[in-house]
Amino acid sequence: MTIRNVRDHGQRYRPRMACLKKVENVVLEMQDPKTGVKSQTQRLVITTIPHAITGEDIVAWIANRFKTDAAEARAMGTMMVAFGYIYPLQDHKRLILKPDTSLYRFQTPYFWPAQQWLVEDTDYAIYLAKRNIRKKGMLELYEQEQYNNLYKWMNHKWDFIVMQAKEQYRAGKERKKPDRVVFDCQERAYWVVHRPPPGTVSAMDYGHDRMVDPNMEEKKTPDYYRRIIMFIQQCIMRPRVKSSVSIGALIKYTTTYKEHDPFLHTCLPSSPWITDDVTYWTLNMPNVETPTKMRVERWTFSFGELLMDPRGRADFRLFLKKEFSGENLAFWEACEDLKWGAAETMKEKAQQIYKTFLARGAPRWINIDGKTMDITVKGLAHPHRYVLDAAQTHIYMLMKKDSYGRYLKSPVFKETQKKAVAPESHRFTETQLEQNAKRRRPSLSPIILRQQEEEQKAKLAASGPVDITQVMSKLERKQKN
Repeated sequence: MTIRNVRDHGQRYRPRMACLKKVENVVLEMQDPKTGVKSQTQRLVITTIPHAITGEDIVAWIANRFKTDAAEARAMGTMMVAFGYIYPLQDHKRLILKPDTSLYRFQTPYFWPAQQWLVEDTDYAIYLAKRNIRKKGMLELYEQEQYNNLYKWMNHKWDFIVMQAKEQYRAGKERKKPDRVVFDCQERAYWVVHRPPPGTVSAMDYGHDRMVDPNMEEKKTPDYYRRIIMFIQQCIMRPRVKSSVSIGALIKYTTTYKEHDPFLHTCLPSSPWITDDVTYWTLNMPNVETPTKMRVERWTFSFGELLMDPRGRADFRLFLKKEFSGENLAFWEACEDLKWGAAETMKEKAQQIYKTFLARGAPRWINIDGKTMDITVKGLAHPHRYVLDAAQTHIYMLMKKDSYGRYLKSPVFKETQKKAVAPESHRFTETQLEQNAKRRRPSLSPIILRQQEEEQKAKLAASGPVDITQVMSKLERKQKN
């Protein structure tokens, strides 16, 4: 391979590098001749492969080393395969660890993700050209598409790429067959990690580059000491809570929400992250007509939980209309829209909220005390995002202490609770899960979606009637400029 040994200075400073370093330590421990995973010479078809290990031995070693169950050990082993620290000798298309007699080998440290810069398209083009020569054009479908695209992009230096591929292919034929098979498996596993097939979640997706090392020692300047003093003062002024009280609150929160967390508890009907079945998302859409029983149960945990759910807020709005106090929730929603909306419409929204809910004779007048009203009216002279916070907090506490309790006892909530659905658990077989994973396709990039929206708007604008006066005025402006 023609991969240049260039340090990734941006990658080194990513938080994920700490995780990769820990994985590398575990891999080095697994390769220990005495306490590591036992390796031996295995036969692969008619080729003898040295230092091969089986999937069940890897799972057993991880489970014994970290005192975990087989499922968690398999998940950790799969993560090592996905990052490219262990590569399969048989099934190259799927970067998973099978807990059986499937053969694996430890990847050379040269190919570890923490050692190399993200590879260039030139290296990938040479690899595909070499495989195309070896397979005589019989590449995988996605590899053939990548090959054709790279040929279009790099047509100006394709002769160089083909020459490099032929040289590497000729050098590979001079190796012994076991070494040639091992190197081919190493190289293919490396490219499956860094150029995964469509529908496969890539473990090498990186976040934003960090140009500053967070672990670097900061220079002891006056500004550094000033910030340290400010931080300590804030810590001293912060109210303290007993550890027993805080731990008790954390345990209570965890116990309450444990069954409602899709990562800590079984999803119903199935977990979309594992089965690729979207029924869970469909049943929990923001404004679904009939919510699930667990979703309705979550509304009883707190008033904030009810308002965070659009479906719960709609149900609460129906109750307030029957009590002739719907203006309270409408005012709270308008304040949220002002707080999180666009900056250019902020002043207009603030004036509209004042005319609708706060002014004398307003159509949806709300009841707040005189002190809060004075603060709000004075702030509206120079409106900003949080100008209505005092009035919003007053209405929020009013709904929480008065309306929320009556809502939980009302026929509206009981009827919703009665109609709520309880989906039965899906029972997918291993074959069905594999088929679902094959059908998985990555979503379109937001940039592409935005481009499609702009193209659609341009088509609509082109198909509509043309105002000749506007066209002439634009032409006159251009001529003047």
